[in-house]
Amino acid sequence: MDDSKQYSPSAARNLEPVILVVLEAFPRRGRVLEIASGSGQHVVALAEALPDVAWQPSDPDAAARGSIAAWIADTGRLNVEPPLAIDVTVEDWEAAVAVPFDGIVCINMLHISPWAACRGLMRGAGATLTPGGLLYLYGAYRRGGGHTAASNAQFDASLRLRNPQWGVRNLEDVEAEARSNGLDLAQVIEMPNNNLSVFFRRRG
Repeated sequence: MDDSKQYSPSAARNLEPVILVVLEAFPRRGRVLEIASGSGQHVVALAEALPDVAWQPSDPDAAARGSIAAWIADTGRLNVEPPLAIDVTVEDWEAAVAVPFDGIVCINMLHISPWAACRGLMRGAGATLTPGGLLYLYGAYRRGGGHTAASNAQFDASLRLRNPQWGVRNLEDVEAEARSNGLDLAQVIEMPNNNLSVFFRRRG
């Protein structure tokens, strides 16, 4: 196996339910950007499930980009572009990508990044999505100011011990940030292990 190819057990666990909800919501053709692609397991699986969609993975971490490239090479997916070095906390990151996109996917990022990453993601999504395009988020969220499960509260505490800027986000705060960038909440789906799939649609 390529030494650069990483394997994430958590990505493997949520792969099937994520694919099912994306298949239900996303168009069968177009261009989709993945933010914080991590190991690359999600993007190659999604590219297989939606073979007529052109997928653009990205990650700010060089080792992650090496892993993404290794997964692309290993699976031979021709509808996945080489990974880009996108950091959504950088001002105007969206100016460096070819636009527009019909969809954006971001899995398990918001709780392991500073709040500036949410702001940057929403700003970029508002600028790069086509009218009616979807932003898909997956992960653990608080709702109504409280955790949805005791395990999420424990997870939140462990994240904040690792980095005080991290933590399980209030879905209402994420929605407000999206709304201010021209994105409206379209659907929230309860997922296994107390996670949520959250879809926002660009106005217009």
